Amino acid sequence: MTAADRADDRLARTQAFWDSLTGEEGEFARQAEYGRAMWVAEPNWGDWSIPESELRLLPDVTGMDTVELGCGTAYFSGWLARAGARPVGVDASERQLALARRLQAEHGFDFPLVHADAEDVPYPDGRFDLVLSEYGASSWCDPYRWLPEAARLLRPGGWLLFLVVSPILTLCSFPDGSAEAGDRLVRPYFGMHEIETPAFGTSEFQLPYGQWVRALRQAGFTLERLEELQAPEGATTPWPFVNGAWAHRWPSECVWVARKRTDCSAERAPHRAR
Repeated sequence: MTAADRADDRLARTQAFWDSLTGEEGEFARQAEYGRAMWVAEPNWGDWSIPESELRLLPDVTGMDTVELGCGTAYFSGWLARAGARPVGVDASERQLALARRLQAEHGFDFPLVHADAEDVPYPDGRFDLVLSEYGASSWCDPYRWLPEAARLLRPGGWLLFLVVSPILTLCSFPDGSAEAGDRLVRPYFGMHEIETPAFGTSEFQLPYGQWVRALRQAGFTLERLEELQAPEGATTPWPFVNGAWAHRWPSECVWVARKRTDCSAERAPHRAR
């Protein structure tokens, strides 16, 4: 199977997984309930809902053209619209976008929602001031493909913010997803890239910290900030992969903040092709 075939297969599996979450009325209702609650919430980050007002990760988005890669129900783009941005949401799942359009209508918004692969977005170069991914492209797309695409979409000096599982959590998570993360390393650190997720029937992506930095620089970004999120004491989450006590001791998530270099250059990639 060629690299292009593998990418197509991964995209198809990702679409099927996210479409399946709205394939039955019960699950659709649960997705709609979560999306509806998030649309009206104050902007926050991650499983532990840490307020943006506390972290202050976003720039002033007033008047900015923004694009969310892997927007799902598009609540983050809704937050950006309320803050004065002109958002666009992109997602590979048409069913997720259908739910996003329904929630848009409920809350009186009408910004573009585009059915597309975040590794190949149908917008011209330099169209946006901010690219955002909250467990969207940042988790489900190859960073060696979607980071250059994000750079292409941005104007010089534009912002990139993305939320992902921390490499530490990945190292402590069992490959078959059979249990919550523990206090031992159960995966090798070196060589992390595409990681099969049997529970979802698809793949997620993770890199060692140094490779994240290198991938950002190769795509033409300057790293501004890395915020490792700490769960508040006593915090809970409905997700089965990590608990609040673990995430209070070690970061389960992190937010990367970068800017596209104004010289528009990307560093030369290493000789070993990905």
